[in-house]
Amino acid sequence: MIKVSNISKSYGKEPVLKNIGFELLEQHTMSILGKSGCGKTTLLKILAGLENSDSGSFTIDGSDMLHMPPQRREVVYLSQEPLLFPHMTVEQNIGYGLRIRKISQNELVEKVEVMLNELGISEHRNKMPDQLSGGQKQRVAFGRALVINPKVILLDEPFGSLDAHTREDMQTLFLKIAELHHITALLVTHDVKEALIMGRKFARLDAGALTVYPDKKAFIAAPENGIKKEVGFWNELMKEHEQ
Repeated sequence: MIKVSNISKSYGKEPVLKNIGFELLEQHTMSILGKSGCGKTTLLKILAGLENSDSGSFTIDGSDMLHMPPQRREVVYLSQEPLLFPHMTVEQNIGYGLRIRKISQNELVEKVEVMLNELGISEHRNKMPDQLSGGQKQRVAFGRALVINPKVILLDEPFGSLDAHTREDMQTLFLKIAELHHITALLVTHDVKEALIMGRKFARLDAGALTVYPDKKAFIAAPENGIKKEVGFWNELMKEHEQ
């Protein structure tokens, strides 16, 4: 469904992305692991149409996206900050994308109601964003993105600002919603555990260069990802505790 080829981007003489390429099947999520400053956000913003690339191509089902306006790409970008409209209720925020697409009021109400129920926030429908917790705000942001039925969702460290317990809840919710709505997504994260939980395909972005792994086993085995080292640490700790 998604094909990215030879996308490069520089700021002045500083290369940020170097010939990025990958393919992703419909209804799959690719986890891209990378440290801060490796180019993860720049890549997603290029795919969303929020920044321009210097070269390369991005297609969905064979249709060129890079020369299409952002509002016509059917690609939604979600960042760590939910960026809700502060003057709108939860219900109004979720329905915003439907309103600007001028669908009928009956259909809008029905779609928003379904989304509120699926996200478990029906009781918060009339609250303003400043009355919500961080996890609740992120649920509303997901609802606003999903209700318009985009072809691709781009997740830029979406749970990075949440506490550990809420983060786990949101990861579980995403997996449930992704299956329910047949979501195709790119997730960028610096958290290897999150990458493993949420991804079906795996890659690493380092200094602007992307490595795509053939499967989860190869991703886990790659020393640069530090997974085996971390597993070894916990195994040693458990042995010490048992002694």
